[in-house]
Amino acid sequence: MVRKIFKTGNSLVVSLPKESIELIGLQEGSEISLTVDENHGRIVIEPARPQLAGIDAEFAQQLNDFIEQYRPALEALAK
Repeated sequence: MVRKIFKTGNSLVVSLPKESIELIGLQEGSEISLTVDENHGRIVIEPARPQLAGIDAEFAQQLNDFIEQYRPALEALAK
């Protein structure tokens, strides 16, 4: 699916089809997590996961980065 980036105010915006958003359980007003993957030149949008109480945001980000980096190995180990 190809979309265009446009400007609104001081922000750049990408509109997403409602059907695509609904497929992953999101709706207007939903919180999302946006991750920039510089190595693969992509931006990943996912439903935001609730922050666990007592977990430092920096640690949570490091853990997410670790999981993304080693996902194939972790999935193989889980089999």
